[in-house]
Parts: sequence; C-alpha cells; structure tokens
Amino acid sequence: MSVTAIAAAPISGKKLYQRRARQALPLLVRQARAGEQIAYSELAEEMGVPNARNLNYVLGSIGQSLELLSQTWQEKVPPIQCLVVNKNTGLPGEGIGWFITKKEEFGRLPRSQQREVVKAELAKVFAYTKWPQVLAALSVSFAVPKLNSLMNQASRYRGGEGQDHKRLKAYVAAHPELINLSASTPPGTTEEPLPSGDALDVSFQGSNEWVAAEVKPINSPIADILRGLYQCVKYRAVMEAVQATIGKPRAARAVLVLQGQLPPSLIPARNTLGITVFERVVPR
Repeated sequence: MSVTAIAAAPISGKKLYQRRARQALPLLVRQARAGEQIAYSELAEEMGVPNARNLNYVLGSIGQSLELLSQTWQEKVPPIQCLVVNKNTGLPGEGIGWFITKKEEFGRLPRSQQREVVKAELAKVFAYTKWPQVLAALSVSFAVPKLNSLMNQASRYRGGEGQDHKRLKAYVAAHPELINLSASTPPGTTEEPLPSGDALDVSFQGSNEWVAAEVKPINSPIADILRGLYQCVKYRAVMEAVQATIGKPRAARAVLVLQGQLPPSLIPARNTLGITVFERVVPR
C-alpha cells in the first residue's frame, strides 16, 4: 500500500475497489482465524484480480473502514490488512504505516524494526475475537470454502506409489532449486522416516532449515492433491515437534510439489493452510 491507503474510501460504495474490498475482507478474516498471512499474489489469484498491485486501494479501503469502525465502537480494531505481504520481503506494503504508526516513521525504520512493528500488530489481529462482529457491522459474510465433499474423498483416498511418483521424488530430491532452496543446499533424501510413523517424500536438511516436499505426479486426482495440502500441515507440525524434542534451533516447513497445476477450487484451502505450492514441476 502507498498513498492510496489513505486516498481510498470505505468499503460501502459501488466503485470496483470497494466491491473488491467487500470480497477481500472475509478472506482476510478467514486468514486471521487460521493464524496465517497471505501473499499479495495469492490473494489476487483467489479473488480473480489480474494484477496484485490493484489490491492497494482494496486494502486501503479495508483499513479506512476499520478505522471508522474503531471510532464508532470506541475501541481499536486491529489492521487486518497487515496480513497481506510481499512474498519476497514477508512484509506488508509501506502504506500499512498509515494504520499502525505515522507512515513517514514506518518507512524510515530499518527492515528488522519494521518486522517487529508488524509482528506486534499481527499478534493483535490473530488474538482479536470480534471479527464476526466486524463483518456483520460492515454487511459482509464470512468466507467458507465449499470443500466438504472433496475432504471426504481425500480422507478415503488410498493411492499406491507408481513409477511417476518415484521419478518425481527423485527429480525433486536432486534439484533443491526447484523449491527455491539455495544452490548450496545438499541433495535431498527420499522416504525420510518421522517418529510419527510417516515418511517424507523428500527431505532437505540444511543447517538453518529443514524442508519437506510432498510430491504429487501428473495423474494425481484432486482429492489426493487436497490430501497433500493436509499432509504438509501434518508433516510441518511433526517436524517442528522433532526439532523441539532434540533441541535443535532450526526452522521447519513442508511444501507441496505438483507435476501438474493446483486446481482452482483448492486455492482457498492452500491460502487458509498457509502451504507453499510449486506447480508444473516436470522431471527431465
């Protein structure tokens, strides 16, 4: 967000950015309740906005609406728009400063201090219990992905490991750069066992980070891809528990690697769960 953050009007209007603000706010409330941030590009993709830069006015409109609601309620509604971040920096746009401090002050802070300021605001966003009341006050409805049928299919899915899956695992293990790991990352191992009885498709052990890749070949049905998203959630939790148990101060995360493309109907689930997905990874 830039100066558009304060130029935007509240969401109760007919302009395109105001309609989009009414579309975006329930998605941000969903993310807040899930405890997950979301990238500009991911939010734009889910909303069908062709250019993520067009979210500047959208988020500014949300910010203005929450400021007005804070005045009406005589209590601070935290700036939920700080959930939306740049993928490269992990920070919201500098315009967030209009809603958490003086913009000029926020923009002059070193990146490390900006992170601390945003971290404090995120804690308030995640802890806030009145988001349903905020939605009601602004006449918008909560966003719930319609995935019940697919979730039932995913819970019953029992797929074996074919040659395509084995080949994709080996390819990803040999090429850590495919999932944006540094060139110095050692090749991964396949079928890395976890104390939970699970096995990671591919495991990359770095000095500062442990990364798991769950891979799905081109012939994976949509239920298996959804299952893969939940597998990443599970593996991430187990990996973090392992790190805590052995007292090793490393970050742990799990990503989903698809030989094909993420089905559009699973974009809300990806965003809600906070799983990074790499698409169109084809063994060569």
